Amino acid sequence: MNTNHDAHWMRLALAEAQAAASAGEVPVGAIVVQNGQVIATGRNAPVEGHDPTAHAEIVALRAAAQRLGNYRLDGCSLYVTLEPCAMCSGAMLHARLARVVYGALEPKTGAAGSVLNLFGHAAINHQTEVVGGVLAEECGQLLSGFFAQRRRQQRAEALARHPLRDDALRTPDAAFANLPGYPWAPQYVSDLPSLAGLRMHYLDEGPRDAPRTWLCLHGNPAWSYLYRRMLPTFLAAGDRVVVPDLIGFGRSDKPKKEGAHQFEWHRQVLLELIERLDLRNLVLVVQDWGGILGLTLPMAMPERFGGLLVMNTLLATGDAPLPPGFVDWRAMCRDKPLYGVGRLLARGNPHLSPAECAAYDAPFPDKGYRAALRAFPERVPAALDDSGAALSRAARDFWQHQWRGRSLMLVGAQDPVLGLPTMRSLQHHIRGCPEPVVLPHAGHFVQEHGEAIAARAVEYFGH
Repeated sequence: MNTNHDAHWMRLALAEAQAAASAGEVPVGAIVVQNGQVIATGRNAPVEGHDPTAHAEIVALRAAAQRLGNYRLDGCSLYVTLEPCAMCSGAMLHARLARVVYGALEPKTGAAGSVLNLFGHAAINHQTEVVGGVLAEECGQLLSGFFAQRRRQQRAEALARHPLRDDALRTPDAAFANLPGYPWAPQYVSDLPSLAGLRMHYLDEGPRDAPRTWLCLHGNPAWSYLYRRMLPTFLAAGDRVVVPDLIGFGRSDKPKKEGAHQFEWHRQVLLELIERLDLRNLVLVVQDWGGILGLTLPMAMPERFGGLLVMNTLLATGDAPLPPGFVDWRAMCRDKPLYGVGRLLARGNPHLSPAECAAYDAPFPDKGYRAALRAFPERVPAALDDSGAALSRAARDFWQHQWRGRSLMLVGAQDPVLGLPTMRSLQHHIRGCPEPVVLPHAGHFVQEHGEAIAARAVEYFGH
């Protein structure tokens, strides 16, 4: 066949691809030509037909075989707008096509040279000529335009489900693309009463009927990314893991004003989330603000909690001085409100890669997103009548006298903010809590040594 005609036939295949796009299918089209005539056409239709084999090439091959009354398509050429996959390439070889001509490359699944080349094996008893790149730009633009439109539609649908309040910001999804060690799908909730329409992000992995659920609460200025080293071990044990991003952090919405961040409000959001997800048989996993808030939760619903894994945190009851390291940290936040979050994490965790440090910065693309980072150091109760202090004192009483679960405490010895003396004081207030396990090389963000911690916790709470 004269290759000068290839562009002409490919335009007919492009028309089929456009028809597929109009039907909501990935825009791939194909035609089969014999003796200078189109004898069959096909377009992608797996969604419409609930048929994973209904690729454009397969549809066209079936139509051509019916037209000729023969499953052998000797002397025929197939034109397709996208490099065929392994399934379609195998079918073309079985049909004994003379030529296959495709448009755009398919770097993920292409079986005509991109990922593998099924047509290049001399041992196969039929050899099909393959020509690629015909009208590749037009074919590729149709595909890229389709997927861009689909992404816009998905964003619009997500926004319709979780509209953004005027008084809040939402970090663009692109900021969270390809984060190292963080493959889990985002989950969102915006209809909790206390949220009043703000969108809260959380991870929810593992079986819903698992015998144990780990509720992992991060602190300031981290987010759920902090628990990425612990999740795989919990999941490998067959457990469920729920890791929310506090409002103002991670992928959750970020109020523009610091005044939105109040102790009782954040606590109430967490209580409502636990009830919404009906979390039971919980091991509460806390560190930093995750503990300042989280340690006040079980007294409100003690039947849901059976374990406590506590790391470098405190109960801020207002009747004891805050640790000197925390006072210094609060002063630093006042003096340098635009400190780099990733750089802060790296200071105590030199093993972090640049990409991991960047992941900690991802939620905060500019200072407008940092209201929570400015507010949280100031919200730690320091006096008896500070917001949250009375709740913390009630929680202290609960842990001293009413707690019936098991507890495990781990301390990063290099923590300059909430180190071993603070944790020993907390240990004395937790009924039945054994001596802290000291991690000599860990700092404040203990979860960055999380693989060993998670393994130890699975064994400890499994007994």
